[in-house]
Amino acid sequence: MCGGHGAGASSAVAPASATAVVTELSVSGMTCEHCVKSVTEELAEIYGVNGVDIKLNPEGVSSVVVMSDAPLDKAHVAAAIEEAGYALVSAPLSAD
Repeated sequence: MCGGHGAGASSAVAPASATAVVTELSVSGMTCEHCVKSVTEELAEIYGVNGVDIKLNPEGVSSVVVMSDAPLDKAHVAAAIEEAGYALVSAPLSAD
């Protein structure tokens, strides 16, 4: 947990194109706007990601929607979320 403020935050990075692949994730441990920013920044660094939208649930598991040019690799997504300091709870991603 980061100790930042701003519970209830939502974040978005760049609108998705009409051909974007939308991947819904569940992430635990985020409690504030700083957490949202950290996860958004890490996911945005993955090649092909062109948008991130997070619905923060500071009391539990947050919903993270990632828009990308192609399906994402679960290991890359999990590593990005872990780098931000949080845990990927579920993700319908390829294991490539």
